[in-house]
Amino acid sequence: MIQTKPPSILLIYAHPASQSSRVNHRLLDAAHGIPGVHINDLYENYPDFHIDVEREQALLKAADLVVFQHPVHWYGMPSLLKEWIDVVLEHGWAHGSDGNELKDKDCWLVLSTGGTVADYQDGGQHGYPLDTFLMPFLQTATLCGMHWKPPYVLYGAYQASEATVNAHCQHFHDLLTSYPAWPAGLPQTVAASSNKEA
Repeated sequence: MIQTKPPSILLIYAHPASQSSRVNHRLLDAAHGIPGVHINDLYENYPDFHIDVEREQALLKAADLVVFQHPVHWYGMPSLLKEWIDVVLEHGWAHGSDGNELKDKDCWLVLSTGGTVADYQDGGQHGYPLDTFLMPFLQTATLCGMHWKPPYVLYGAYQASEATVNAHCQHFHDLLTSYPAWPAGLPQTVAASSNKEA
């Protein structure tokens, strides 16, 4: 019998206060031990922000699916992830006329927010849908020739019920386990609002 190798999934985790996280830390736990999943905790590996570019590029090159997991910070990403993008996704490697190392890889955001879906609407606290704030991610993936997957979001994560968080984490585990055989749309979990970090 021929055994097929599981797809390679690189989970890039960026949370500056992971141990105090109610949701993201549990999502990370749900990913541990899944065959083919490599967890790359940026704040654990690079507390001084001095990123090993060659190491990171090697991890990316080996991946079929690149997952960016983090809480939404000021309508964007945590600062270390922005630094990672700035130095790792080099012109001539990840983009540009000769930069094709990420071409045809899948890109997936796994996010948590403090606000509810209603907060991320016209007339809501944040004024725009969350997708509006994710355009830099989408354009980065497009520039690098990657395939954009619909983001997996837990809204209002801090005050979400235990049942909601558990179901969200279990579904995350199931999606990682079943990749690349995913449904056409990836469901989002909606919970209560909060202004606190998740």
